[in-house]
Amino acid sequence: MSTLAILHPTTGRRFDSSFLLQRVQPAMTGLIDGSLSTLAPVFAVVFATHQPIYAFFAGLATAIGAGVSMAFSEGLSDDGETTGRGNPLARGAITGAGTFLGGVLHTLPFLVPQYSAAVIVALATIALELLTLAWARSRFFGTGFLRSFVAIALGGAIITAVSAGLGSLS
Repeated sequence: MSTLAILHPTTGRRFDSSFLLQRVQPAMTGLIDGSLSTLAPVFAVVFATHQPIYAFFAGLATAIGAGVSMAFSEGLSDDGETTGRGNPLARGAITGAGTFLGGVLHTLPFLVPQYSAAVIVALATIALELLTLAWARSRFFGTGFLRSFVAIALGGAIITAVSAGLGSLS
């Protein structure tokens, strides 16, 4: 399949379509999934136990499990020939690594032993993650920064609120 240069709608910058399909898109899928999917267990556990170290282990296990799951899912979703999405092993590895990274970043603050400090640092880390994801979507896919941020933040807020609420029931 021939590669096509895609012109960014607002900046006019050119991106190779195969680079976007085979590298950036799998990375973004993983980062977004990891950032959002690990919020639920981490916040449910920390609010239920008030023990940051338990939240750390829940988040680490979730990030590892989600990374492996997403790697297999992406790698097995198609052979890349028909869709032009490239080598399935490479796509799977990129997606899995992105998922792990997206999940482990806001898990690391739960190594802070003090409950309130760990939650505050985790929330600040999540805000930074969301800003970075919105910037990346804007840069590579021409989605407006504010629109991207609101969409990603809405998902994160819903997940965090529901899981914190569930954790508070204990």
